[in-house]
This record gives sequence, C-alpha cells and structure tokens, in this order.
Amino acid sequence: MQQGDLITIKELTQTVGGGVTPRMVRHYHQLGLLAPPRRSRGNYRLYGEADIRQLARIVALKQQGFQLNHIRQLLRGTPSTEMGGTIAHLQQQYWELTDKLVQLRQTATALEGLLGCDEPSQPVRDRALARLRELEVQADELGSARIWDEFDAATGAHPEDFHAALQQLLPDLQERPEIEVDLLRELVLACGDTSLVSFVRLSPDAIAAARTALKQGNLVIGDIPTVAAAFDRARLAHLGCSVQTLLDDPHITSAGDAEQQFWQQQKWRDRLASLPAGCVLAIGYSPSVLMAVCEAIAANEIAPALAIGMPIGFGHAPATKRRLQRTGIPFVTISGTQGGGLLAAVTLNALAASLIEKPNCHCYLRHQNGSVAAEKA
Repeated sequence: MQQGDLITIKELTQTVGGGVTPRMVRHYHQLGLLAPPRRSRGNYRLYGEADIRQLARIVALKQQGFQLNHIRQLLRGTPSTEMGGTIAHLQQQYWELTDKLVQLRQTATALEGLLGCDEPSQPVRDRALARLRELEVQADELGSARIWDEFDAATGAHPEDFHAALQQLLPDLQERPEIEVDLLRELVLACGDTSLVSFVRLSPDAIAAARTALKQGNLVIGDIPTVAAAFDRARLAHLGCSVQTLLDDPHITSAGDAEQQFWQQQKWRDRLASLPAGCVLAIGYSPSVLMAVCEAIAANEIAPALAIGMPIGFGHAPATKRRLQRTGIPFVTISGTQGGGLLAAVTLNALAASLIEKPNCHCYLRHQNGSVAAEKA
C-alpha cells in the first residue's frame, strides 16, 4: 500500500490480521474506537494509513487482554489535565476485574475440592455432588458450607495423594518433556495454584543448560539470603555445586529491602559484574537485580549458564521478565507479577533433583532440537 492509497474494509482486516473481521471493524465504529470511514462513490467504506494504525493498536490491546471499554479509555487523546480521570476509570475497571477473579477463584476452589480428591475420598465426593444438585439459596448463607462438612471431616482419615489430585487438575502436558512436567508439578505444589502452569516460561535450551551446569559443579547464586537458604544444599553438594548469595546481608529479607539495598550500595552491582561464567542464577525477589543481570548480559559483562528469574512486583517485575526472555541466554521465569523466592528455589531444586534421579533422561532434547541428541559429557 502506497501513501495516500485507500483500501476496502476486507483489505483493512487482511492488512492488520490478528483475527479481526469486517463485522468487528463495523462494531468498533459504533463504539467510537475507529473514526467514521470515508466512502467511495458506491458507498463502500474506505480506509487509509491512520485507520490501519488505529485498528492495529486495538488488536494489540485486545491481545494483551484489555476489554473494549478499557481500550476506548486508553486510546482517547486526553490532555494531561484529564489523565487523572482516565487512571481513575482504569483503576475502577481493575477492581471490577479483581472481583470477578475472586468469584472465579471461589468456583475453582470448589471444583478443586471435588476433582482433586483421591480414591478413599470419592464416596464422600459423590455425596457432596448430590447435595450440590439439591442446593437452594438460604438466607443464612450456610447451605453451601454444610455441603463440605462431611467432605472436610474425611480429609484427616488418610494422607493426601498429591499425584492423584494433580492428575485430575493439571491441563494436558503430554507434549511437554518429562523433566519439564516434573518441574511444573513441583511449582504447582509449592504455591497450590494449578493456573501457574500457564504462566511458566522456559527457553527451549533451559533444561539442557541447567543439567550441564549442575553436572559440571558450577556455582549457584541466589539474589538474597532467603532464596539461597531454600536451596537443596544436600543435592547441590552431591553434584559438587557451591552456593553463594549476591546481596549477602542477613538483614535483607524482603523484595523492598533487596530493591533499596541494590540501588543504594554500589558493592552489590560490583559483585554482580564479577560473577563467573557458567553460573546458575536464581532471582526471586528484586526486579532491579534481574534488570541489572539483563543489562550485564547485553554488555557481555557476565555469561550465566541459566537465569531463573522470578522477582515479585507489580510494575517492574513483569518488564524485567520480558527483558530476560530477550537476552538470548537460557531462562526459566513466570510471566506477570507472580513469582517469589520460594518458587525460584523450587525451580532450582527440581532441576537438581531430576539430574540426580533421572540422569539418563533425554526427553528435553526432543523439545530443544526436534530429535534426541547425546548430552554433553
């Protein structure tokens, strides 16, 4: 398309892509997301470069999960004096979405109770299902609670079979390498949230890189003492791996402490720049530490074998995780705001355990290269 050319609505949707249809474009006109189109002599809708850019923005925002009323607010050309109103509107929308998530989480919790039960609990589950079918709204709102009384009482009669529960609750992971599935299971068990599986991101070479580095006894580094303390020292010692802490101050116990200390004291940045090549990093608290790691990698100052990047936070953490995925080094991360020191340590421990317990497993190499290749000695 040359500058100044006009295209039809069908050509517009083909140019932008993303699954957008002419019907959707007409709906966006009605909502005011797109300006009224120009018309041909035959009254056909015509579009130019500005329309393509605007529709591409709408499609991109939809792919990020924004609803159309959110997109309208975001695309409004508001002066700075009106930005406060836009932020307030988006804040209200966030609270409404959070309320819906809470309701969905409550439903999911009830389903987990039913689907996650093991063999001895199934008769009790069946009775709970029968009562749910007969449930009527009661003024005292205790009806649903009574359904679970017998179910809850039965849980102390035997230990929980986690494997059986996860079999019922996890999505189909048959296409994933066996060692990756083991890692995902451990992460779910660490946080009790099966939806976490959808947010875990591994580079294709992450498992191979981890196994090679750990087999060689390379240094393992946690960002703060709390993370390093959760490492499986016995297994790491068996592999010949020593452990260090980057921000080696026992008073640093939270993400806030780590952020402030890393910014205020140059010695931590100097220590980061001196990390040996081939080390394994596990960052579970500070987004700034992970961002500094990414910058040092880009500047060829450090070359870790693997970065486990799971800092927590609501603004910086998601951005640093995206940056990590663009560094080109092997990584394991959790997209968005989820993460934490425990999950970072669980990831490292699961990778170490799988190396010891399944030293001859090569399933992950199919995922990496499309064929089974020999592990590096």
